[in-house]
Amino acid sequence: MPSFDIVSEVDRQELDNAVNQARKELATRFDFKGSTASIELNLKENVIKLSAEDDSRLKSLNEILVGKLAKRDIDLRNVERKDPVISPLGHATQEFKIQQGLEGEKAKEITRAIKDAGFKVQCALQERQIRVTGKKKDDLQEVIAFTRGKDFEVCLAYKNFRD
Repeated sequence: MPSFDIVSEVDRQELDNAVNQARKELATRFDFKGSTASIELNLKENVIKLSAEDDSRLKSLNEILVGKLAKRDIDLRNVERKDPVISPLGHATQEFKIQQGLEGEKAKEITRAIKDAGFKVQCALQERQIRVTGKKKDDLQEVIAFTRGKDFEVCLAYKNFRD
């Protein structure tokens, strides 16, 4: 039976490239000369940590990073921006959580939407992705078109299309 997987992933290499480009821009910008501002990427925890001396520089860092992520075609719906933390001394930090895979509630919402639409397919959650199985390829293509047309607030990709 034909099947495919619905996934929500950010390419780690593109993420690393975007952070490196942001670091290069940070090193060359005049307004950050002599600053201790930094951008750190932790791929194991899928977190980008920004730190700067004050709130205004943190906002500039934020703009640099978001611009580089967008240029590298990283969908910003998969980037969760935490609130900035500003210490009493003025030092500011902020974390960006990169969402890899479909979380439980989001996966349930997508499966429910597919089932409520009345497609003749089965959906199963497997390791942070949704496996969609049907009798005909046409049914699967209709599901892909349906999920592309709806906004689930995450980036969806389709892979492992099998006959």
